[in-house]
Amino acid sequence: MSVRCLFFGMFSFLLLSDLVNAETIQIEFTENDTYSVEVAHINVGDKIEWLPKNKGHNVEFLAGPDMSSLPPKSKLNLIHSVTFELPGLYLYQCTPHGNMGMLGLVVVENDFHNLQDINEIKLSRVASSVLKRLTEIAQEN
Repeated sequence: MSVRCLFFGMFSFLLLSDLVNAETIQIEFTENDTYSVEVAHINVGDKIEWLPKNKGHNVEFLAGPDMSSLPPKSKLNLIHSVTFELPGLYLYQCTPHGNMGMLGLVVVENDFHNLQDINEIKLSRVASSVLKRLTEIAQEN
């Protein structure tokens, strides 16, 4: 067996084991203009699906560990999914209800290296208060 075949086999095994171990978390848009899971703790490779159980909501990322490659904003009332590949914090909102505090936080690999960047995002007074609560919850786990 060549070194190339051995390397490819090991790489394929690692890739498949990550896919098998990856989880999918489902978050619903609620009738109270919140997300059913406001703080999600996940691992690299896990996926989050946002489900439109209530109309008039979407997902728009405001910040993450790599601002140049944030997931695209979803359309209203549609299922949206993102697989997270970079450790760190991700802040998102419902575009129509963000100023009212409809925010969510994703913590990947329990990595808080970009917490200061998240805290510096300009938000409404209500949304800032919600973000403070969410970051406190995130750090308790």
